[in-house]
Amino acid sequence: MSTIDSTTLARLYPLHLETLGARTAAVCERHGLDGLVIHSGTAVSKTPWDDQSWPLVVVPTFRQWLPIAVEGCALLVRAGHKPTLFLNVERSYWEGPPEPEGDHFWAGFDVVEVTSIAAIRTALRPLVGALAFVGTDRAFGAALGFAEDRLAPATLIKDLDTTRVHKTDYEVVCHREANRRAAIGHLAAMNAFADGAHSELDLHLLYLKETAQDDTDTPYKGIVAKDEHTATLHHVAYSRRRDAGRTLLVDAGATCFGYQSDITRTVVKGSGDAADIFRALVAAVDRLQHTLVAAVRPGDLYQTLHDESHRLLAEALLSTGIARDTSAEALVAAGTTRKLFPHGLGHSLGVITHDVGMRLVAPKSENPYLRNTATIEPGQVFTVEPGCYFIPALLSEARALPDGGGLNWPLVEQLVPFGGIRIEDNIHVTADGPENLTRPFLPR
Repeated sequence: MSTIDSTTLARLYPLHLETLGARTAAVCERHGLDGLVIHSGTAVSKTPWDDQSWPLVVVPTFRQWLPIAVEGCALLVRAGHKPTLFLNVERSYWEGPPEPEGDHFWAGFDVVEVTSIAAIRTALRPLVGALAFVGTDRAFGAALGFAEDRLAPATLIKDLDTTRVHKTDYEVVCHREANRRAAIGHLAAMNAFADGAHSELDLHLLYLKETAQDDTDTPYKGIVAKDEHTATLHHVAYSRRRDAGRTLLVDAGATCFGYQSDITRTVVKGSGDAADIFRALVAAVDRLQHTLVAAVRPGDLYQTLHDESHRLLAEALLSTGIARDTSAEALVAAGTTRKLFPHGLGHSLGVITHDVGMRLVAPKSENPYLRNTATIEPGQVFTVEPGCYFIPALLSEARALPDGGGLNWPLVEQLVPFGGIRIEDNIHVTADGPENLTRPFLPR
């Protein structure tokens, strides 16, 4: 059940369309186009040995305009004209599209019901020479009559990707609601882990139940990991073994009208020296995540924030005794922190989880996996997700550094069974600083 009232949606959505129209018109003018035909997408076959397809992944430019997931639709967008939706109403008796979760958007479009590509092609024939096709199914675009050089040109797509970077008020409201929905599942999984013996699969299914989502509704397949599995960054091969466990890491989200949340929490239970130190490390990573979020400022480079996360992690390693007889600066300079925290600090978030519009330049060589290299600006929504992991393969590399990378290796070996830590929130940048979209619903 959404907490967004219909009055808010009715007020914000037309403004959202107006902003999208202006941004799209500017892109079209830059490319000498009168407009775009944006495809909803085509379901992709799972395997050539069967007739099943993966659930439809909607083209993000289409999803930005419309919260529907119907294969074979096309959206005509031209400056000075109301957008026209060619809505595919042909239905197979084998399966059908999901129902949209609301109806606030229909009035923003002239809707033309079609049952074939031919019908769309006929309607577009007088215009197609001045338009470009946007989508991944080039065969669909060709069938509409688009020449090869007008089938999703790379430079056009790159410019359209940047239109998703700065969120409208409507989009922020949807992101906020997606965070609320996901928080319900996170709390349920953490409480179940604290109170009993559950498998990773049990906790994954509980998350889906509490967030009222099927796997295909989620922004990405949730990561639900216990103990050593928490050191596998994208662990989705859920264990069926039911035991109390030491550590739980849940990285999972929810959607609202196509807009996503991407949240991670890590909790630890048990007693003993190693458990207490790992618990202290979880708390230290949580504190440094708070510090990083508070440091989000328009005009700064996101990559600078990423580099600062390594300095703060080095301080956390020293404060917990995991590193010793060295300094935070030395730990960073030696590359030790990048053996324990190998991924990027975060990424742009929108109608796709790892959106691409904020990685327009390559990161520095020491940050190969950083997905956000943009200057921080009001309107952006991105994640901040520092981590610390005891990954055997990377620990071997750390041990080979001069002086063993400055780590307290007897203690590190005790912590390996606990796996890893990641704390992730979704941040909306405003002119006055960061708005944390996650913590109001999931404070810890």
